[in-house]
Amino acid sequence: MNVFATAMDRIYANPSMAVAALWISATTSEETSIRVIRRAPDHITEFGAARFVSDTMMVDVRVADLPGPRPNDLIVIGADSFAIQGEPMRDRERLIWTLDLRPT
Repeated sequence: MNVFATAMDRIYANPSMAVAALWISATTSEETSIRVIRRAPDHITEFGAARFVSDTMMVDVRVADLPGPRPNDLIVIGADSFAIQGEPMRDRERLIWTLDLRPT
């Protein structure tokens, strides 16, 4: 394990940074407990001369915790349920998935 992976383990174990969540497969109904870092950046969409700002929900998950997320899989955080939309993206080190979510 490299230094970067060790740092990621510590970040995801920190309750101030990451929260517990549940991943549910859309195809097999398999469930796995995971830890996620929530992000909610605004997204700007341009249409002609207009610009629209919309809320988004994204989470970062360690690849070691969730090796193969797919679109339409569910992520449950507390009482909130989200579906993965679009293809999951990995970081340069291939340690973290970034998942774009939509409420269900």
